Amino acid sequence: MKVTIKESDFDKILSHARKEAPIEACGLIAGLDHDGVREIKKVYILTNIDHTSEHFSLDPKEQLQAVKDMRAEGLKPLGNWHSHPASPSRSSAEDIRLSFDSKASYLILSLMDNDNPVLNSFHVEDGISTKEELRIVSDQ
Repeated sequence: MKVTIKESDFDKILSHARKEAPIEACGLIAGLDHDGVREIKKVYILTNIDHTSEHFSLDPKEQLQAVKDMRAEGLKPLGNWHSHPASPSRSSAEDIRLSFDSKASYLILSLMDNDNPVLNSFHVEDGISTKEELRIVSDQ
């Protein structure tokens, strides 16, 4: 699976993740899914109700509101995103355990090297995390 995200949406995730550090920041991604390409059209910033640096739980009310917004805008839920404030951009054992939707893309932003944040996308199925091709594209 190929995934694209606009620079402005990447910046939105990065800005929020830096503001929330050292706890994990999180949210949802929505867009279009066509010809093996997931095009992220909208990023949702949600509250990590766990308030921890180890894992995240999305605020259920915010999650419902985001899904309603996606429907109103004709977008498909594509997955979620979260930050790793002090670890690499890869699926942790906890991330894999909590990846219930095998159709979703899971974006992980590492802030381990603050000057070089790393965003990757993963597909998780049957307990196996596979890196997806992720491209950050111009907003033009």
